[in-house]
Amino acid sequence: MSRQPALLIAGTHSGCGKTTVTLGIMAALARRGLAVQPFKCGPDFIDPSLHQMVTGRVSRNLDVHMCGAPFVRQTFAKHCSHQGCAVVEGVMGLFDGGEGSAATLAKTLHLPVLLVIDIRSAAESIAAVVNGFATLDPGLKLAGVICNRVGSDKHRDMVAGAIAAHCTVPIIGFLPRREEVSIPSRHLGLHMGEEHPLAGEGLNQLAQLVEQHLDLDLLVRLADERRSITAKEATVSTVAIDSDRVRIGVARDAAFCFYYEDNFDLLRAAGAELVFFSPLGDRHLPTGLQGLYLGGGYPELHARQLSTNRSMQEQIRDFAAAGRPVYAECGGFMYLTQAITDLEGHEFPMVGIYPFQTRMQPRLRRLGYRQPMLLRDTFLGPEGTVLHGHEFHYSTVDDRHPAIETVFRLDDGRPEGFLHHQTLAGYVHLHWGRTPEAATRFVQACRPLT
Repeated sequence: MSRQPALLIAGTHSGCGKTTVTLGIMAALARRGLAVQPFKCGPDFIDPSLHQMVTGRVSRNLDVHMCGAPFVRQTFAKHCSHQGCAVVEGVMGLFDGGEGSAATLAKTLHLPVLLVIDIRSAAESIAAVVNGFATLDPGLKLAGVICNRVGSDKHRDMVAGAIAAHCTVPIIGFLPRREEVSIPSRHLGLHMGEEHPLAGEGLNQLAQLVEQHLDLDLLVRLADERRSITAKEATVSTVAIDSDRVRIGVARDAAFCFYYEDNFDLLRAAGAELVFFSPLGDRHLPTGLQGLYLGGGYPELHARQLSTNRSMQEQIRDFAAAGRPVYAECGGFMYLTQAITDLEGHEFPMVGIYPFQTRMQPRLRRLGYRQPMLLRDTFLGPEGTVLHGHEFHYSTVDDRHPAIETVFRLDDGRPEGFLHHQTLAGYVHLHWGRTPEAATRFVQACRPLT
């Protein structure tokens, strides 16, 4: 048996302040000298970057729907610190999302749950909310509540009295509303951690706010009371590593920043040496590359700079034309089209591997889990393979060329996955947790024939 102190911070709904509270708790625990290992429930890329900004540790996605329960258990066990505390941020409301919900994850990993409630427009009625969340699923342990955005001492006392009278769940604390420690948003969500959205004293103020208003001693005790996991649950699968490493270039900068860290691990385990480069700032590709991986991000926000870096565009175009494997998703896919057109109608030339354009739209175009099935053999798997991922974007591609083959059929019937020679790209962000053989196959495709 192995004890790993941990807790999950959930919300009643999106927008209740869950992310800000989570970051404050992570910062406050780190200031106590604890090794805080962050995790994120769901497919989100942005929150993990904020976690890393606060803790200095890579945050891992835990998504039962997308990755499967065995992979989630293995990932959690592998990266937890036995001497520190794991803090998992939930997604949406606690029970939202079915198999991908924070409630499902909490039960899968035996995590005590702290519920963040926005109480600014209610008082005694909050007791009914707490009681409902505490009793809806008997298999879930609601260990405490954090009341966020309290308006006054009187407001706090009314809520506290009602919860004490009608519920057995302890109150961890009340947090006042503070605009100066909020995180700015953009069209895809919050700003990335690398942009330091809690600039200046923001993070320090947030940590102090948590230290002053939450019972951190109780919080740590609740995390430490988590049920021990069995050796079977903690078993981590191992993958044989080929001694002959394959150099795969990974585009990583402010424009291309959406990656699942576990995909990197799976590529390395399959024999890849990952070489990071910047399509924004670098004029040339790294030397000796045998494959390319271009993830998602914000190419539309950096379209002018990307379009003026003609040298990088030419090198990527030549790399693909030589028949070397190139895999790109969402933002990386947009970069490989003829051009990106912004909402004002400005057109910015891109790499041009695909003979159609990307156009930004004022509203979200697609959102949700996807299960692409391969319609033919590719470097991600043989025909019939079902992959797993998530789609989230504001842009569309137009003028699809009949000569460009689509090799994915999504679970809603749409064609996706554009294959041109050895370049495969599309909007779906894949996670290879359920299909580690996809990472292995990609690495093998990059390996030169001998």
